[in-house]
Amino acid sequence: MTRSGSPGSITVLGECVADIFNHSALSDPEELSLRALPGGGPANTAVALARLGTPTRFCGRFSDDSFSTLFRARLNASGVDLTGSVAASEPSTLAVAELDATGQATYTFYADGAADWQWTDHELAGTTKDDAVCLHTGSLALVRQPGGSRIEEYLAQAREHSTVSVDPNVRPLLVPPSAYRDRLALWCSTADILRLSEDDCALLAPGVGLEAACDSWHAAGTRLVVITLGGRGALASLDGRRVTVPAPPVDIVDTVGAGDSFTAGLLHRLATLGRLGGRLDDLALDDVTDACSFAARVAALTCSVPGANPPWADHPALHVDTERHPPHHGG
Repeated sequence: MTRSGSPGSITVLGECVADIFNHSALSDPEELSLRALPGGGPANTAVALARLGTPTRFCGRFSDDSFSTLFRARLNASGVDLTGSVAASEPSTLAVAELDATGQATYTFYADGAADWQWTDHELAGTTKDDAVCLHTGSLALVRQPGGSRIEEYLAQAREHSTVSVDPNVRPLLVPPSAYRDRLALWCSTADILRLSEDDCALLAPGVGLEAACDSWHAAGTRLVVITLGGRGALASLDGRRVTVPAPPVDIVDTVGAGDSFTAGLLHRLATLGRLGGRLDDLALDDVTDACSFAARVAALTCSVPGANPPWADHPALHVDTERHPPHHGG
């Protein structure tokens, strides 16, 4: 457990993905120009955490292609420690993004045989760092095989000395939602924190209300469940005690990386409060409210700029008074 105001380090384990967008300014009827931006849920979370001031280590498998060079440059520039990452011969994962009129992104993935899913037990053993207060993972790296099952075993070991955080980040066009549902109870038995979107909930617990879904995941073992609701903020449930935190108003450019930034804001704030490092035994609902309010501001700032470009710690909007937007507490 860390002292309040002195965040411990956080390890993020997972994939880097090249987000490919149509570069309309350079395209014409005979030529499609594309713009590649570094992304991937876990990598986005690591970048946001480091920019917020949390000592962050990213454990990923980096290809030797040009996309990997882009990934490393972004992570290094944001202050992320890459000593837990490994070099890989397989290609990088690509995601071609389409943005609708509201800035929401949908993706087509090129991921078969990619480096991100090929973790070995030996490689994972080399990433162990006992002084991290939290290990965060999820997204495709946790569900794609053969690496996913090995990461599950790794989480059980990491839980002995760190808080475990999981973001399923369901990608139904690449992995059937049933594959996530089959593994979710196991993830909940290991995870202290489960952060997911409202869309994820619809796929993971179809026909089930959000509060009932939270209760089922608590019963499976997760103490803190946080569901982001887009422009409506977030619902957090701590052992069944719930709070709804509003989202600050923002002019949306796109929503790429917003959920990852929320996760980073949540973990950063909980680390700063000294609440990470164990089973959340000292975590109060007021702490959750504070952390979710901060996380919502981080996500909103990410939505205000193109791509997954989270804010830095000195951004003035991260230091506003939150008393004007009181949370709603539920049963």
